[in-house]
Amino acid sequence: MILNRKFLKFEIDLDFVLIAVTTSLKDYRICYLINKFLHFNFTKAPDLSVEVRPGEVPIQFSIYHFNSGENGIDTYFIANKGTEGYLVPEMKKADYFLMIKNYIDENELDSLISSLNKIPEVVTAIKIDPKKVKSRENLLF
Repeated sequence: MILNRKFLKFEIDLDFVLIAVTTSLKDYRICYLINKFLHFNFTKAPDLSVEVRPGEVPIQFSIYHFNSGENGIDTYFIANKGTEGYLVPEMKKADYFLMIKNYIDENELDSLISSLNKIPEVVTAIKIDPKKVKSRENLLF
């Protein structure tokens, strides 16, 4: 007997830019500085609830949102450490992630990363390729 099998390949659409931010500051404090120095307007959103380990209680992560109305770009500032673990466990040294959904120009992105790194309290801010993040499905919301 010959079985005719078809395989469905599912690829996650990772239509966002990801920047890892390392700092010792609390979420509200670093957002205040980003708002002040980079002219963003991050506001606190309800915590992001992610089921990091299937079947277990979802973990809560602090999240801030900014929508720049004129160009429709949504920007999120998300804590990597939550109530009971990490959003991206393989990147424990990153304290936060800056996620930019929709389009951003490469020059604008370089300028943004450079500006983040000029904030004295930011240890480092680097671009991360979402496709190389093992637990990238935790970043889909």
